[in-house]
Amino acid sequence: MAELLVITPVKNSLGTTLDTAKAIAGSSVAVRHIIFNDFSSGETKAGLEANEAEIGYEVIHLEDHTDHPSPNYKLVLQMAQKMAKGAGLPLLVVESDVVVAHNTIAELLDFQKSAKKSGLVGSVTVDENGAVNFPYLKFKGVKEAVIETNRSLSFCCTLFSREFLEQYDFIGLDEAKDWYDTFISKKSLELGFKNHVLMNAPVWHRPHASRPWKQLKYSNPLKYYFLKFWKGMDKI
Repeated sequence: MAELLVITPVKNSLGTTLDTAKAIAGSSVAVRHIIFNDFSSGETKAGLEANEAEIGYEVIHLEDHTDHPSPNYKLVLQMAQKMAKGAGLPLLVVESDVVVAHNTIAELLDFQKSAKKSGLVGSVTVDENGAVNFPYLKFKGVKEAVIETNRSLSFCCTLFSREFLEQYDFIGLDEAKDWYDTFISKKSLELGFKNHVLMNAPVWHRPHASRPWKQLKYSNPLKYYFLKFWKGMDKI
């Protein structure tokens, strides 16, 4: 029986998504893993369906639920919250450019069970050499194994407690935004919960592999900020 619901929002990037799914399937705890396909290409859609049974995840194609163009993170979170609450399970987001270790999910669950008034628990992200990387560079010099923080957590690999899911309904998320990491992190604190980052349970993160256009931030910042502000992409 699954101990938690794991979701992975996907927009193309089939290779990294399958890496993510295989790692989750190899976890030391039983999970229900759902991949939300957000209007990916036909090739990605076919690839997700072809590997579904072998790896052991479920695919939900958002095109069957909405005609709103990608990104549809709000809808993903709302659907996932409803499923998690219906099953009485905590909810874990693992994005499609992240690879968890064998014990990562167990460590997140064990910590949340032992922590008082836990809202969100995230795993620190690292590169292929084990060095802390984006989006957790702000914690690069931290020596503690676990930190409580008032700063925003990234949803790269973040666990939402059942208690938090019961107290805040994602139906109220702002329609004008694309991503909700910052808002939900703050909402957790506003409701009296505590947010933590596990520095001793890192996950491998390939930044923006699931959204390649964001690499422009480093290679062509003028074009990146044009897309971000003029075109209204990546609203947080």
